[in-house]
Amino acid sequence: MAPAEPKVVVQDLHKHYGTVEAARGVSFEIQDGEIFGLLGPNGSGKTTTLECVIGLREPDAGAITVCGIDARRRPQDVKQRIGAALQTTSLQDKITPREALRLFGSFYRHSAAAEEMLERFALGPKADAPFDSLSGGQRQRLALALAFVNKPELVFLDEPTTGLDPQSRRELHAEVLRMKQDGHTLLLTTHYIEEAEQLCDRIAVIHRGQIIATGAPQELVGRSTAMQTVSLATVPPLSGVALAALPGVQDLVCEGSRARFTTSTVNRTVGDLMSLIEARGVAISDLQVRRATLEDVFIELTGSSGPH
Repeated sequence: MAPAEPKVVVQDLHKHYGTVEAARGVSFEIQDGEIFGLLGPNGSGKTTTLECVIGLREPDAGAITVCGIDARRRPQDVKQRIGAALQTTSLQDKITPREALRLFGSFYRHSAAAEEMLERFALGPKADAPFDSLSGGQRQRLALALAFVNKPELVFLDEPTTGLDPQSRRELHAEVLRMKQDGHTLLLTTHYIEEAEQLCDRIAVIHRGQIIATGAPQELVGRSTAMQTVSLATVPPLSGVALAALPGVQDLVCEGSRARFTTSTVNRTVGDLMSLIEARGVAISDLQVRRATLEDVFIELTGSSGPH
């Protein structure tokens, strides 16, 4: 069986705002059925890229294919096949979720019944409540329901959990994973590193308008040169001088019987550490090696830790 065509292909996308180049040759592909994350600091070009792909902004240059359709030539055809929930959803204060779903559904050739979406996104108790009475989490669930009202193949979520409380964020994460289980393909933009690691099959790190790394979260970690941390406790303690002489040891901190340091050559460093421990005849009471995390990779690539 031939592999499925990518749901999204972006090639050499450019977008300027005056003298600011928000997208500088952005290229990536999204495969059928995956959650693809655009991860980057605020102002990195995530939202500009997403808005160009879904047809809200016209790129200055580049090619965009969505669901096999040339998105720059046939944007209206693309809009029938996709759903999108942007950073903020602004509706008339007194419109109800039921009314909004019926209104949005009327824009499409094929749409789901409002009642189906109200049940799907746990909005039944608020179906006839005015929009201005909804909580932040309820508004975000309504935004997702509106994004799904046309039964899309492909869903775009722009910073979907910004401003949500922890409980609402967990609920939305569960909803995103459910979307994938139901067969949808998703593009998720976020500056929350933990969110990208939990949800995304693959991630593209975007910085200053350019994609600087792409891969599954663990692939990005595996390719990183970020330091790994070794924490060690022995009886009696090893001297700081002896530990500092080990190959690759940096940022050594000794506190009583415990020592902690970083290394970029963990196998060699720990191998020599074991030889030192045996030679000195000391006993290990604790030894931990912490691999580089996606946060470490993000800082290494962008120089920014971003919010958590």
